Amino acid sequence: MLSELENLAAPPPAADLEEEGLAAWEASFEHDKQIWGELLAENVDRLERGSYSLHWTDTTNSHWGTKVAPSSRGLTYNDINRSKAYGTIPDRAEYRNLSPRGSVRAEHRDRMPELEAYTLLDKYEMWADNVSTLYEEAKSRQWNSTTDIPWSELEPVSEDLEKAACQFSTFLSEVEFVAGDFPSRWIYKIPADFFEVKNFLVTQMMDEARHMEVFRKRALAGGGGLLHASPAFEWSMKAILEAPTHTMGTYLLNLLGEGFVLSVFRAGEFLARTHVDREIFRRCMQDEARHVAYGTMELKSYLENHPDPVVALQNMHRFADLGELVLFTSFVDPCLLEPIAVLMGGSLAQIDEGFEGISFLWSTLREEYLQRCDRANFDRRTRCKIPEFLPGMS
Repeated sequence: MLSELENLAAPPPAADLEEEGLAAWEASFEHDKQIWGELLAENVDRLERGSYSLHWTDTTNSHWGTKVAPSSRGLTYNDINRSKAYGTIPDRAEYRNLSPRGSVRAEHRDRMPELEAYTLLDKYEMWADNVSTLYEEAKSRQWNSTTDIPWSELEPVSEDLEKAACQFSTFLSEVEFVAGDFPSRWIYKIPADFFEVKNFLVTQMMDEARHMEVFRKRALAGGGGLLHASPAFEWSMKAILEAPTHTMGTYLLNLLGEGFVLSVFRAGEFLARTHVDREIFRRCMQDEARHVAYGTMELKSYLENHPDPVVALQNMHRFADLGELVLFTSFVDPCLLEPIAVLMGGSLAQIDEGFEGISFLWSTLREEYLQRCDRANFDRRTRCKIPEFLPGMS
């Protein structure tokens, strides 16, 4: 009986899942065979007859004659979007296919596939007015953790400080790649009409991959290694990955979670015990600032443009009431607070002094979070679940 239950609970073999997926893919093509079969027959027949279509030279319904000029920074998305024909971003995606915004699409609509994966069809669900600018900045400020960090110059520190640095790096290794997983969950659901958002999210994924890389390297470069993973961190990351909407997840990840990390990096002069650590914090800080800026403005756009702003605000507060508590669980975990306190104090023997520094930093972290909420027109000051003072330090 036990073996039967075990077999029942066991997942299907990988080969079965592959066969199932292949069969579904074949069935989808069978369903659409009339259209793509016609396209194939028409094009092959034309080639065999030695004739040409040249329909692509017809500019009647295009925006032929549009010319854009670069600005002092080069040719940016903002520059090409000054053209009304290409810069008008619809409130709702016109098509659920792969054709670029501004291309001639309407006359071919009946023969274009509808992508079921594209579910974020409304602009308010993911747009931020600063997204194009952030994308340009992200491209120009990419860095390489292999060559841009002076690893050979990493100074040796005491065992206490090295353990603290390795534990802090373990925390960051644990959470940073999840911050890259989250955009990947949503990016393929955004249609081509909102390509600026898709492009920016790709840069965020690259940033987070680099952050995971640089902190993993830091844990090993000083002669220590990765230390303790924390269930508190992983529950928080699970909450972000499984957020019910893109905006809710972006708020939890970018505005709150990465906002917290950004504030910690800004305190790098008190945490970094080597110039290599200071350089790592400085470079990561500029990346996190972009993510936080997008998350703040995305929430603002969502609340201002939602078709039912009252319900949107109520739902965001419901989500934040729990989300703040979930991330607060991570903020007070000993695997995070205690190594920071050792780094701030200068040694394990001075951890109490370090906690006094954290207590001062805590009010800054909380206030900066609330200021971001204010900028998004999301007033959390009267109902914030993150306490004003670090527990035990009021």
